[in-house]
Amino acid sequence: LGTFRPVSVENIDDHEMHSEYYQMTQETADLLNKTKESGKRVISVGTTSTRTLETIRRDHPQFVATSGWTDIFIYPGFEFKAIDGLITNFHLPKSTLVMLVSAFSNKKYILNAYHKAVEMEYRFFSFGDAMLII
Repeated sequence: LGTFRPVSVENIDDHEMHSEYYQMTQETADLLNKTKESGKRVISVGTTSTRTLETIRRDHPQFVATSGWTDIFIYPGFEFKAIDGLITNFHLPKSTLVMLVSAFSNKKYILNAYHKAVEMEYRFFSFGDAMLII
């Protein structure tokens, strides 16, 4: 189930997060560092990209060429260091993905967006409609 597995523990710190493999090239790391240094925004496309970028910046002061596995669990209270915006789908309730999105914005804003998406008959899940959060 991976990212779609609902969180069923009472204490969020007890949730076992799945791992995802990532790889960052030197060219991409250089571009991201230049973007940050010039004061421009890094917009992540998708939650896997977000987890990758935040893992790299958690482990390094700048983006670096690297690869590995990330099991980072991003939920409200997380301090973002890598991204300034996020493009993502509308996700399943009680999933780690909704928590990640809520961590980047705020719960009230996200709930309002979800209510509007239902009202407007947006499509949810992996092949559905998406939102930009900045």
